[in-house]
Amino acid sequence: MGSMTEPAPESNHRKPLGIRFLEYIQGTTLSYKTYQAIVLIVTFFAYASYHATRKTTSIVKSTLDPQSSDVGLKLYPWRITYLQEPAKLSWMLGDGWAPFNGSDGTALLGELDVAFLAFYAVGMYFSGHLGDRTDLRIFLTVGMVGTGLFTSLFGIGYWGNIHSFYYYLIVQMIAGLFQSTGWPSVVAVVGNWFGKSKRGLIMGIWNAHTSIGNITGSLVASALLSYGWGWSFVVPGLMIAFIGLAVFLLLPVNPESVGADGEDDELHSPKKIGEGVAQPLLESETEVKQKAVGFIQAWKIPGVAPFALCLFFAKLVAYTFLYWLPFYISNTAIDGKYLSSSSAGNLSTLFDVGGVVGGILAGHISDRLNARAITAASFMYCAIPALFFYRSYGHVSLTINIILMFITGLFVNGPYALITTAVSADLGTHSSLEGNSRALATVTAIIDGTGSVGAAIGPLLTGYISATSWTAVFTMLMAAALIAGLLLTRLVVAEVTEKIEESRSQSRSPALEV
Repeated sequence: MGSMTEPAPESNHRKPLGIRFLEYIQGTTLSYKTYQAIVLIVTFFAYASYHATRKTTSIVKSTLDPQSSDVGLKLYPWRITYLQEPAKLSWMLGDGWAPFNGSDGTALLGELDVAFLAFYAVGMYFSGHLGDRTDLRIFLTVGMVGTGLFTSLFGIGYWGNIHSFYYYLIVQMIAGLFQSTGWPSVVAVVGNWFGKSKRGLIMGIWNAHTSIGNITGSLVASALLSYGWGWSFVVPGLMIAFIGLAVFLLLPVNPESVGADGEDDELHSPKKIGEGVAQPLLESETEVKQKAVGFIQAWKIPGVAPFALCLFFAKLVAYTFLYWLPFYISNTAIDGKYLSSSSAGNLSTLFDVGGVVGGILAGHISDRLNARAITAASFMYCAIPALFFYRSYGHVSLTINIILMFITGLFVNGPYALITTAVSADLGTHSSLEGNSRALATVTAIIDGTGSVGAAIGPLLTGYISATSWTAVFTMLMAAALIAGLLLTRLVVAEVTEKIEESRSQSRSPALEV
């Protein structure tokens, strides 16, 4: 246990070039814990860059549509007049950008959000299916470079003086497909390297990449707005492409791919198959060629369906904040004053700071209690009063807004982070799979893909409802949080029952000893 074995020559050829370079510099093979550290660091920055590119749209919204708070929505946002708009010779911050600076600009921005997220959700199912059947390192690299390209193409519309709505719509659709490659891949890779006992805490900390990416994207996009909104897309696009290159050079997909001998507690510990027969949970590909789990079979794994449906409503809430919070802040008077687009973008990062704390806290609590459903449902119920107080009192002063935003981010992103990381990895290595490791990406894609449908619906509805009332938007979010918690009721009851039985058995044990 814990010893490194000399990899076979063919195994060495399969190692990423960057790993071979590190071993050449070090003069020996890397330890298992070193590989784990590399996996956590590389996947952390990889998915942070995905979210950084995803966040830019919400920051630029109020720049593209500066007059939206003064006008309502039109019923027909897909007007043919958007195919050709008069060219503008110059642009200044505050001018807006056709076609989004018209009376139906908010609706058009909502259409872009739903186009991106709809293709992201559909792509997620296919990405999980492909991820379990291809080299995840190559798959992830292609997704990151493609994401960088189409994020940049959106920004190039600024210098190209492009005012066709359909140009931006198509770019967002394709960007959504490339973005869908990220989550199933990184969760599958991390799940391959870490066992279950500390998965909640480890993945809670690791999942800070979502909020760190949002914060980075917000700060970068806000800082570049004054130079032209195109830079707010191009720079994050170049960032993710560069990190994609690092993924290609450094990411070890699983222990077998680099000839590492497993050290983790549960992931590689022997599992009894029959009388006197033991088998590791993850076997070498040279010994057993595992068959990837089918889509329908993955849905039948106990717990996948309720957590997937819960995430539908949890992501509806989280992504509404992701795409509309800066816009909401810039169009809401705080202590009688309106903030600029860049200031609103910077302030909105505190929601993600709360999300970092919430993700770590949810992971730690679920590990200590060994109760994922109880933890996730409790956070969703606590999000309801947090949303109510933020809407009701967030305008009183900047200090109160900051405190309530942080608390809201903690309770909204906590269960979202837990379900998309530790829960997905747990279910992807469920006992019903009998040790088959080739289900992680599929299960992750099912759970997050279902959640992404909710993520598409939330921002779309917000684009329309907000023109009438932001209070109605927050009512929708509170209802979604309530439903998300209720969907886990059966699993919560099962976990509570299990805890009661454990408590009773422990109380009986001392009596039997006496």
